[in-house]
Amino acid sequence: MEEPIRCAAVNVDGIHLALGMKDGSFTVLRVRDMTEVVHIKDRKEAIHELKYSPDGAYLAVGCNDSSVDIYGVAQRYKKFGECVGSLSFITHLDWSSDSRYLQTNDGNGKRLFYRMPGGKEVTNKEEIKGVHWASWTCVSGLEVNGIWPKYSDVNDINSVDGNYIGQVLVTADDYGIVKLFRYPCLRKGAKFKKYIGHSAHVTNVRWSHDYQWVISIGGADHSVFQWKFIPERKLKDALHIAPQESLADSNSDESDSDLSDVPELDSEIEQETQLTYRRQVYKEDLPQLKEQYKEKQKSGYDCRSNLFYTQTGEIVYHVAAVGVVYNRQQNTQRFYLGHDDDVLCLAVHPVRDLVATGQVGRDPSIHIWDTETTKPLSILKGYHQYGVCAVDFSADGRRLASAGLDDGHTVVLWDWKRGERLSITRGSKDKIFVVKMNPYVPDKLMTAGIKHIKFWRRAGGGLIGRKGYIGTLGKNDTMMSAVYGWTEEMAFSGTSTGDVCIWRDIFLVKTVKAHDGPVFSMHALEKGFVTGGKDGVVALWDDSFERCLKTYAIKRAALAPGSKDNPSIRAISLGHGHILVGTKNGEILEVDKSGPITLLVQGHMEGEVWGLATHPYLPICATVSDDKTLRIWDLSPSHCMLAVRKLK
Repeated sequence: MEEPIRCAAVNVDGIHLALGMKDGSFTVLRVRDMTEVVHIKDRKEAIHELKYSPDGAYLAVGCNDSSVDIYGVAQRYKKFGECVGSLSFITHLDWSSDSRYLQTNDGNGKRLFYRMPGGKEVTNKEEIKGVHWASWTCVSGLEVNGIWPKYSDVNDINSVDGNYIGQVLVTADDYGIVKLFRYPCLRKGAKFKKYIGHSAHVTNVRWSHDYQWVISIGGADHSVFQWKFIPERKLKDALHIAPQESLADSNSDESDSDLSDVPELDSEIEQETQLTYRRQVYKEDLPQLKEQYKEKQKSGYDCRSNLFYTQTGEIVYHVAAVGVVYNRQQNTQRFYLGHDDDVLCLAVHPVRDLVATGQVGRDPSIHIWDTETTKPLSILKGYHQYGVCAVDFSADGRRLASAGLDDGHTVVLWDWKRGERLSITRGSKDKIFVVKMNPYVPDKLMTAGIKHIKFWRRAGGGLIGRKGYIGTLGKNDTMMSAVYGWTEEMAFSGTSTGDVCIWRDIFLVKTVKAHDGPVFSMHALEKGFVTGGKDGVVALWDDSFERCLKTYAIKRAALAPGSKDNPSIRAISLGHGHILVGTKNGEILEVDKSGPITLLVQGHMEGEVWGLATHPYLPICATVSDDKTLRIWDLSPSHCMLAVRKLK
């Protein structure tokens, strides 16, 4: 669309999809072909919520200017009424089952009632007493008093959705948590089950039409989570993550009280150098201290080489605070749910059965976990600050190297099985993008990042580092990727300007032009190398980078409608006769060495995701985002994206 979209609603017959815009307008599309039915702009401020009446006759549109407008669907959305009475922006709406009443919540937490379709406010509580509400998505009201913990702020809970049949309701809050309560939930401090996985505020949560699934969306983590609901009499074991992993066992929590001569940086790298992940308030501080503002984190954008094949040919990657193991043959996912904030880096063990993931945090942790069982084997912490931005296993799999986001960009060498730190050093005053263990000498490693590459040797509890010597052969470039060659002295690094630097010991011996723009990922093969760049090209090279043997251009046209540029390639992995490619926009592609490209995973891109609607009788949902796309998702059986439309 021409404007960012904040909310969405589908009519009861499933024919019309309404979208509320940031500029105060709303648009109605036909679900069948996504053609425009009507576009109306009666307001100047953002539309936060809209809902169709249960009889399908009216659409209620809630605005930031504290009003709700009522439109007649059959009359080509002619305006029938206006609800005025709120003193703050409209946050939530619900219709009564007979379509005669509307209840609203506003930014002050006030709940008001109106007669429909005229919009006259109802002040007599007796008139409202017997009203049955067709849906319950309001966060304020006697029926949902118990969802609010002590000392909570009126904006802490972003979304609620009630399931009358199961007599439960789900909530989404600013702490990244999805909670399940009994409905009605009258008493403050009601018991609940909580489910983690989102790494920032959860903006919306909805039941599917048949109450089999719960869909939650993360604002800053850009993710759509699908949870399986298994109704049982006891709240225990109530919510399971789809398709297999039971959250009730692992991550649910029942509460007793509260259930220069140097060229300018490439634009993408410029953006990354600004990302420090330093939060005024960390997730662990939130119960004591409410964050004053929500930081704009860009989750998929500053990660590289974070996508691998496992030993069994499954694909491992991360979304938000979750490690994902994807089986493409069965189209199933397993989840590692041990992290509690954004995962920034991922490395795979040489045997490809274990994974190490590093996260954001004041005292950030590295988790080593099994891809089959998704259980942790070791958790390392205590030596990094703000976040862990790079990890790598040694060739024998016994050691792990990590780099942090603190001022000194600390580099740590671990005996991960024992959970012991072997060596530690200040890595660089500038940000480190990659750490690589020498495959021939376990006491050697290299780090590379903004305008530097360093070669390290272990010396007792420390590391002795020497900076790469450029001489007259090149310029002091930012290094985005690095890999060792065929002897312990040979190393290769990819620069922000598209060159591959060839190093012997600490000396630069040659540069080769490999890509237009940054070389974000490189890997060594049995004979040769593979590189991927911002130019959207995957290149295969011989073992000395003398000749480029083959290139694969990832054409944007094959991925999603509307976008012109080739997607920036951030990760490459090889195995099982294929090249696995990850892009800046969160797509995962499988490239057959003979040429064909298969799109395995895709989702929303830049900006935040706020709009979500479930279909009234089909197992599908729609999401809209600041990335100007509307996406339709299948909730069962395929759990995949069915359609995407690029909006103006």
